[in-house]
Amino acid sequence: MGKRDNRVAYMNPIAMARSRGPSQSAGPTIQDYLNRPRPTWEEVKEQLEKKKKGSRALAEFEEKMNENWKKELEKHREKLLSGNESSSKKKEKKKKEKKKSNRLSSSSSSSSSSDSSSSSSDSDDEVKKQGKKRRKKRYRSLRKSSESSTSDSESDSKDSTKKKKSKEEHEREKDNKSLSRKRKKIDRGNGPLSSESLSESDPTEEVQVKKKKNSEEREKVTDKTKKRKKHKKHGKKKKKKTAGSSSDSE
Repeated sequence: MGKRDNRVAYMNPIAMARSRGPSQSAGPTIQDYLNRPRPTWEEVKEQLEKKKKGSRALAEFEEKMNENWKKELEKHREKLLSGNESSSKKKEKKKKEKKKSNRLSSSSSSSSSSDSSSSSSDSDDEVKKQGKKRRKKRYRSLRKSSESSTSDSESDSKDSTKKKKSKEEHEREKDNKSLSRKRKKIDRGNGPLSSESLSESDPTEEVQVKKKKNSEEREKVTDKTKKRKKHKKHGKKKKKKTAGSSSDSE
């Protein structure tokens, strides 16, 4: 048996649309939009004139309102001016009356004011004088305190220096006395000097010996500390070398 023929004929969509004719679509087309009714130039001019007339009527209304408002303002101003004039007249009368009363009172108060002014000026002068006196007293007291403090410090420093000098002189006298006594003993003995007499005769040598011993002990201590530090460094180097050799062998 042979195969069925499943082929379908090709239909051109554009040719099919043309054969169907124009489609009845809802709404205006482009041709309808282009063929719409348009106003002529005369009609446009008429519309513009109508708009201008409307604006003219509004302007006339505003002018009328402004005129009415101006009239009201003028009336209000006249009222205020009349009221101000009456009030100014009243104020002038009051001022005149006050001047008259002040003249009468000034004649009576002039004598009392002169007395009061003289007393007030005297009181001000006294207050100023008292203030100056107080300032001078404070300044003097401050100067005295500063001078006393400086004198005390100087006296203290002098006393301390005197004490130090007296102590040094006393010590020197003691040393001289002890040396003279020891020499006398040596002269009396007239024999060979023993080790004890020599040590007693020159205390200055003993002091020097002690200083030398202390310096030697300090040097020994410093040498020991240096040796310990060197030993520690050497031990660390050995440990590093052993660790490096062990890693290489692995």
